[in-house]
Amino acid sequence: MAEGCMRGLRYGMVFFNLLFWLGGCGILGVGVWLSVTQGNFATLSSSLPSLSAANLLIAVGTIIMVIGCLGCVGAVKESRPVLLSFFILLLLIFFLEILSIMLFFVYQDQIDHHAQRDLKRGLQLFGTEGNVGLTNAWMIIQTDFRCCGVTNHTDWFEVYNASRVPDSCCLEYSDNCGLENPGTWWTAPCYERVKDWLQENLVALWLFALCTALTQILGLVFSMTMFCQAVKVETFYA
Repeated sequence: MAEGCMRGLRYGMVFFNLLFWLGGCGILGVGVWLSVTQGNFATLSSSLPSLSAANLLIAVGTIIMVIGCLGCVGAVKESRPVLLSFFILLLLIFFLEILSIMLFFVYQDQIDHHAQRDLKRGLQLFGTEGNVGLTNAWMIIQTDFRCCGVTNHTDWFEVYNASRVPDSCCLEYSDNCGLENPGTWWTAPCYERVKDWLQENLVALWLFALCTALTQILGLVFSMTMFCQAVKVETFYA
């Protein structure tokens, strides 16, 4: 009976972690593709230049692959140390995610202030050598969100030392349109536009977070149940 239960748990955990590992491979692949084809795409921070969409996807994909591989090995080998390591690692990540969410809501105003200040500092790197990723990211954000600057289109005046904005700030794009009348520029702040977009998609974000949490909880339950069963089987045969 115990052996049959272990077999069912083993198959379930192997299947679960195989999906987990394949998901990590997909995320890693997208990250590598972005890194190769787009450079440091979506690097907006001057203080954290490595914090790009490509690097984040590569890091997340690698972590998921390692955890999935660890879970598969623990299930196939029925190794208690590996199962326990998988459980502890997954539990640690789960607690860190909860802590990050709590800290975000507690210090939201401070985070907003620091983020805006850092983004404004990053504007100084726009169009400079070695900052193609940052430049492309601002061009895409301003075009897609129909906004200009971090808190106002005048943020760009300090960058150019003149009443000028990038061409991506223009209502109708054309070469050097950023030199024309301010009436032809977007005036909405990009920071607020992006926050509004996140608010509009809050339900989808919470559903994604809930699915992620449920997946992690399922992994914790599988691993600990299998660990306990392995202890019982070992004790029974001893």
